[in-house]
Amino acid sequence: MTQPDRRHRTGRAGLPARPDWDDGPAVDTVGPMATSDTVITDELAIEIARLGLVRESSDVATLHRVTQLAARAVTGCAGATSLRWSTGGAPEPLTVASSHPDLAELVDLQLARGEGPIFDAVRSRRPVSCDDALAETRWPGHVAAMLRRGVRCFTTTVHEYDQVLITLTVYGVVPGALDPRQQALASLLLAQGGAAVSNTHQFDDVHRTAVQLQQAVEARAVVDQAKGILMHALGCDAERAFAELRRISQTRHVKLTAIAQRIVSGQGLPDDPPPGRDEAERA
Repeated sequence: MTQPDRRHRTGRAGLPARPDWDDGPAVDTVGPMATSDTVITDELAIEIARLGLVRESSDVATLHRVTQLAARAVTGCAGATSLRWSTGGAPEPLTVASSHPDLAELVDLQLARGEGPIFDAVRSRRPVSCDDALAETRWPGHVAAMLRRGVRCFTTTVHEYDQVLITLTVYGVVPGALDPRQQALASLLLAQGGAAVSNTHQFDDVHRTAVQLQQAVEARAVVDQAKGILMHALGCDAERAFAELRRISQTRHVKLTAIAQRIVSGQGLPDDPPPGRDEAERA
């Protein structure tokens, strides 16, 4: 998407015209948009289900998919933003995703001030909405920024599960465009996105543990081989061979596994440290 025009533009009766970031169908800028009950098609159901799969490499990629799908699927939604938050203490954003640059600027404004509708939703763990920005009095500075970007209404939904706290804010370009009945769909998208983030973190933890175990097994195998070589060379038992490995590691300031690898590969032992090094380090 090309960078949108950031200038304040007005339509009829001085109201904001359709912003450049609104990719939706043309609508009348005066009066509320007609709404309907949520209809989940087979294609949409498949996309929502896929949100819960572990397929992204980062929270940003997952939340970006949530915002893109919300902008397409939620009736009256022209764009969306989604944030992952810390779950303890004061609200702290960990990840930010947006469907459009102008909406990302609205999020950045709230994060810079540490207040706004998204913060209110996170603190209360309840949805926060605005049907008409021109009639809104709760966030004067934020509302002015929304109007400059053509936003006339929004709804922020919160989802918390398994130490993952996520918000999804959907924006409309005409008053009342976001029917409350559409909140269920936004909540469903958010829940699936939260599940994907949680699953990704669990997968990362399991993968990290598996890698560490594999490295430990490989290191143990190398050490055992080095012990065998020393047992043959020194004519000693396994305990004495391991003690010798440990002594060499400590005196040469090289990890034991690295010493074992050098012995196994036939590279020989590293040189002794310069005289006085141990004393200097202890001093």
